[in-house]
Amino acid sequence: MARITVEIDDSKAALLREKAEKFGIPPDQFVTACMEDLIGQPEPDFDEAMRKVLTKNKELYKRLA
Repeated sequence: MARITVEIDDSKAALLREKAEKFGIPPDQFVTACMEDLIGQPEPDFDEAMRKVLTKNKELYKRLA
């Protein structure tokens, strides 16, 4: 597992601690969860391509259903 160190303003660190506390987890776990969520989101190009394919083939999908 890799370790990454970042520096943030004291005020942002305090907000981070507060948000993590609301979820009942340590700040490092909160940051990890946020990063995993961000990284796990599909790329905008993929979303656009998927929409085009679904729109283009809408009638075909209806007939196959």
